[in-house]
Amino acid sequence: MRPDSVTDLSANSTEQAALHFAKRLPLFQIDAFISQLFGGNPAAVMPLDAWLPDPLMQAIAAENNLSETAFFVREIEGYGLRWFTPALEVELCGHATLATAHLIFSRLEPDATRLRFSTRSGWLEVIRRGELLELDFPARPPGPCDVPPELARALGCTPTEVLAARDYLVVLEDEAAVRSLDPDMTELSRLDRSAVIVTAPGRTCDFVSRFFAPAKGVPEDPVTGSSHCTLIPFWAERLGKTRLLARQVSARGGELQCELRGDRVGMAGRAVLYLEGFIHLS
Repeated sequence: MRPDSVTDLSANSTEQAALHFAKRLPLFQIDAFISQLFGGNPAAVMPLDAWLPDPLMQAIAAENNLSETAFFVREIEGYGLRWFTPALEVELCGHATLATAHLIFSRLEPDATRLRFSTRSGWLEVIRRGELLELDFPARPPGPCDVPPELARALGCTPTEVLAARDYLVVLEDEAAVRSLDPDMTELSRLDRSAVIVTAPGRTCDFVSRFFAPAKGVPEDPVTGSSHCTLIPFWAERLGKTRLLARQVSARGGELQCELRGDRVGMAGRAVLYLEGFIHLS
């Protein structure tokens, strides 16, 4: 599970950094927010003894070419956790947190029921409730915003409503409209916010969504925990209920059991291990 050796050394380049760190590092790929393989959102998860240089972690994430690679380090209180897309480090990621927790619960702390992670978004918790892993994340309610005219053009549709928090929240009339979207990713990447959430009422669930973040190196994310920090408070108010069932209707798809808890949100789902092995830096 742990690197062969990690030394405390900085480097000026990714190539130089690799020479000073373990040549073999463990790598796991885990499908999150799904109960069986080949669905949900795949995340790479890498346990470390100590942080690697940022350029090296970014290079590894780019090589993995998944929407996120999570790196974690054991700390005095819980774990430090960081997430990288193929293009940059992000401040919050739900599915890679769920994947990381799945690995720790199954391999490192099989008797634990609660994990704490120190992140760029503060302390996050994951609670094990039987087969479900429940994320405790900050709520990000959307509010009114100036709507750039190029947003509708990039999506190829006419929204019924547009709000924003970290990302644009685009509301469409029904689930079919969300499923049929074929956005212009080049146009989306030029918007003044880093990502776009598209949502509508669901046919067999409370709401559906899709998530597009080409500016972050993720054209469409299969299942996105961080977007539900905005979706949950929006739909809880709109539907007048605090417990909701959500589906992200990407090609891979995934399901989240959601709850609004004041300024926090709960998102519960399952995860399954797909791959384990080692990367070689030599």
